[in-house]
Amino acid sequence: MKQKVTAPETKLSLPKQVETDERYEQLQSFLTQNSEKLWSGSSVLVPVAAFSDPVKAVLALARDKDRLSRGIESIERVLDNEAHGIALVDKKTGEKRVQRISRMLVMSNDGVERFYRKVESLLRQHGQRVMALRVSADAKQLGAAVFGPEKAVKLFLVEHKEDVAAILLALADQA
Repeated sequence: MKQKVTAPETKLSLPKQVETDERYEQLQSFLTQNSEKLWSGSSVLVPVAAFSDPVKAVLALARDKDRLSRGIESIERVLDNEAHGIALVDKKTGEKRVQRISRMLVMSNDGVERFYRKVESLLRQHGQRVMALRVSADAKQLGAAVFGPEKAVKLFLVEHKEDVAAILLALADQA
């Protein structure tokens, strides 16, 4: 059983679309009150949410727009390429931009410690712009709802900030 903890009162730099929404404070409360350690020995906290119909609908829309990546190696490649591009732009302009959450790792709740350690590594490397969400669904439920029957998926990356904002606002409605 996962140990539930309350996250410290820190505010994430969420997408501007979320920060300007009337549900922003409600979402912040939800995220901090519904966080748990990624795995038993981790210091990284991730929000945990019900795999509700609104969340499923937003994820289906992101899938339909081809804005989801599956597989650890593929996700690592996408995030590393984006980080490289951001670093090049920052170097060229001489300014370091303020990082906001613009990507989301969505994961099932039935991973093993090794899997969650890998997710933690991704978050530590890209954490200023990537957040994780663990949904209350196993890999079969998550995969079937988002990618179709007989598709078991433990982790995927939501690659666009508009979709991340839509997921976050769907979570605000759970609060």
